[in-house]
Amino acid sequence: MNMAQSAKKFILTREGLFHLREEYEDLVKIKRPQVTKRIQRASEFGDLSENSEYDAAKEEQSLLEVRIAQLEEILKRAQIIKPVQKTDFVVIGSTVVVEIDNQVESFTIVGTVEADPANKKISNESPVGAAMLGAKVGEVVEVVTPIVRAKYKILEIK
Repeated sequence: MNMAQSAKKFILTREGLFHLREEYEDLVKIKRPQVTKRIQRASEFGDLSENSEYDAAKEEQSLLEVRIAQLEEILKRAQIIKPVQKTDFVVIGSTVVVEIDNQVESFTIVGTVEADPANKKISNESPVGAAMLGAKVGEVVEVVTPIVRAKYKILEIK
C-alpha cells in the first residue's frame, strides 16, 4: 500500500457506516465461526488433496478474510459526511434531480464505498458524480466517458 492509499479517507454517510459495521459484525461473529466449523468437518473426511468440500470451505474462508480486512480498513479510515443542508451547489450527500435526454432522473452523490447505481447512489469519483460536484441548478454538465457523452441539466438539488 502506497502513501496515498494509506492516507485515503473513506467518505460515508451515517447510514452507510451503520451498514458496514453490521456487515463486519456478521462476518466476524457469525460467518467466520461457521466457515471454521466447515473446514474442521471437511478435514475429518481424511485425504485433503481430493476433498472438494475442504477446498470450497478454504476458498470461502480466504474471501471472507479479505472482506473482513477491507471492512477493518474502511471503518478505521471512515470520514462521516454530515447530512446535507439545502445548498446552492452539488456536494457529496446531495440528491440531484437532472434532465437527461428529455427524461428526469434523480440520484444521490455518495462516497465510493456506498455507491450503488441500481439504487440511484452514484460515487463522487464516478464520471457523472465528479462532473456534478460544484454544479448549480440550471447548469448543464457534460459527462464524457470512453463509451458515452451525455449532458445533464440540473433541475433541483435536495
